[in-house]
Amino acid sequence: MSPHTTPVLMLVASNVFMTFAWYGHLKFKTSPLWIAVMASWAIAFVEYWFAVPANRIGSAVYSAAELKTMQEVITLVVFAVFSVFYLKEPLGWNHLIGFGLIATGAAFIFQAR
Repeated sequence: MSPHTTPVLMLVASNVFMTFAWYGHLKFKTSPLWIAVMASWAIAFVEYWFAVPANRIGSAVYSAAELKTMQEVITLVVFAVFSVFYLKEPLGWNHLIGFGLIATGAAFIFQAR
């Protein structure tokens, strides 16, 4: 795979795991907090196996600022899908406009390319 696409795909995988680590426990609010923390930590451990190599591989073709920007935009997309389909929480126009503004700002990071 290309050093341009591999980090993007790995960051998507990373963000799926991290979103479940940070927010998946919200469907299980009756579980003890310590169980939620330990389960989240275990999921986050897997997430690191995608995030760290993604950034290492991506640094060959992207700057650190570009990698971080990609990660943030991917996080928003993954979270939006997660929120709607897993948590069953609707996204309103205010969310979509806010995410769009963040994505627009992110586009400026890549303008020098």
